[in-house]
Amino acid sequence: MKNFTSVHDVPDLPKLLQKALEIKKYPLQNTTLGTHKTLGLIFLNPSLRTRMSTQKAAYNLGMNVIVMNMDKDSWALETREGVIMDGDKAEHAKEAVAVMGEYCDIIGVRSFPGLKDKEADYREEMLNIFLKYVGIPVVSLESATRHPLQSLADLVTIAELKKVEKPKIVLTWAPHIKALPQAVPNSFAEWMLAADHDLTIAHPEGYELSDEFTKGATIEHDQSKALEDADFVYVKNWSSFKDYGAVSNRFPDWTFDHKKHQLTAEAKVMHCLPVRRNVVIADEILDGQHSAVIQQAGNRVFAAQAVLQTMLEGME
Repeated sequence: MKNFTSVHDVPDLPKLLQKALEIKKYPLQNTTLGTHKTLGLIFLNPSLRTRMSTQKAAYNLGMNVIVMNMDKDSWALETREGVIMDGDKAEHAKEAVAVMGEYCDIIGVRSFPGLKDKEADYREEMLNIFLKYVGIPVVSLESATRHPLQSLADLVTIAELKKVEKPKIVLTWAPHIKALPQAVPNSFAEWMLAADHDLTIAHPEGYELSDEFTKGATIEHDQSKALEDADFVYVKNWSSFKDYGAVSNRFPDWTFDHKKHQLTAEAKVMHCLPVRRNVVIADEILDGQHSAVIQQAGNRVFAAQAVLQTMLEGME
């Protein structure tokens, strides 16, 4: 596995899932695998779970970790080709990224979309600059269109908690006060379908995700109907893909609460976090016995560790 940017980079998904589950049982069984290897974590956007879980995963493998917050720790980067650099950008990404590759053995990069230009965001400019110039394996720590480490952790969580071989999984849109990327729902849908899970995606009309990520899922505009007999409910807001970046407060009744949960088959409730309480999910759900959000977040360590371990094994 040269890079980890989507499920398409994974040659054997069941094998990677089993590796993550095994690592969770024995997280310190390979503490020398990463000796004298360095992981660089490059953040162009805020992070809590991704930063801490990936650092811990690297430490469990004996790796050194260098963290860079590009908005605070480094020069402002120019990304345009052929530009005359007489503005406020001091360094071109071509040099900066290539230099990072000289210092590290694996690099992770996190960058969000601008949510203003769909074509530009979905070209994955920043991620592709790293893939082109860094010269070492790249792990996506979330990009404009996907969040693969989160999705692998989601798959681990479902594998641990499922009571039937093929549970009904519902990804449901929820309200939010601002425009959020499609990366998490895109990625969740892509990974669940690749794992051959039964996936229903529920959202108001106008909030369809790109067909690239949802082909094979059942699409439902009636949230109550979608939730019937669900075994897992993944609650997540996303801004419009069609009317790109738009967000509406016209659907407050899509908040996931106890009344909605009663429609399910005692479903486990998932969310990638951070979550706005009583906007996206009600307190009684997050604080109740059906919430899986903390277990889900904990599994971020073992998802990241499985990916890093696979990459390190390929270097031996």
